[in-house]
Amino acid sequence: MTDINSATVTAPARGQGEVILDLQNISLRFGGVKALTDISFNVREHEIRSIIGPNGAGKSSMLNVINGVYHPQEGRIHFRGEERRKMEPQVAAAQGIARTFQNIALFKGMSVLDNIMTGRNLKMKCNLFQHALFWGRAQKEEIEHRIKVEEVIDFLEIQGIRHTPVGRLPYGLQKRVELGRALAAEPELLLLDEPMAGMNVEEKQDMCRFILDVNDQFGTTIVLIEHDMGVVMDISDRVVVLDYGRKIGDGAPDEVKNNPDVIAAYLGTSH
Repeated sequence: MTDINSATVTAPARGQGEVILDLQNISLRFGGVKALTDISFNVREHEIRSIIGPNGAGKSSMLNVINGVYHPQEGRIHFRGEERRKMEPQVAAAQGIARTFQNIALFKGMSVLDNIMTGRNLKMKCNLFQHALFWGRAQKEEIEHRIKVEEVIDFLEIQGIRHTPVGRLPYGLQKRVELGRALAAEPELLLLDEPMAGMNVEEKQDMCRFILDVNDQFGTTIVLIEHDMGVVMDISDRVVVLDYGRKIGDGAPDEVKNNPDVIAAYLGTSH
């Protein structure tokens, strides 16, 4: 097992609560293509739960199932003890599930501040006409949301670029802004789809620190997809391993990295 060179960040001991998300026998097909086959695992409150596997293993498909983009043909999903049937993404977001994407999905011509403000959209009660007038209740609501966004900006240490158009920022900072937009929604469950893809060692170290701080300070439960095994093994509480849409491993990091099936399918065989 390799670490991320000098960027290794060790997760502090964290208490884990009750099961917040339970997926049972999930199967997903696109025509004749099986993306996920009979997958079961759960996520406990306050933990960092990583999903790993080779390209095409079904990791992003699983995140899309969790937040309602895809609807599985078989299986059951329980969130906070209630069964979810054909959950839509906007309903999942309203229930406290936020996510980032493998490919950056920001408004490149808008400022950092405005991009993060979009994460507050579902919490805004005033209508478009009231916000256009920017008076009374709408003005008060705007100020309240702005305060929350400024807290996120301070937390992510991006105060100096709050008015910079996102399209002018380097890749690593754009990834941080996308994390900020998700945090602005104050999620209970945060889904991170390869948040460190394409980053250098220093940028990975920063992102690891922010993920651990989100989990520790805010108590946010995190489901993480990541290819860097040093990162996964250092910051995860539990890891589930997928290969060709099937689960081949599940457990604590040390348990998973010593699993023969995982070594053969993903980590490579020792010589």
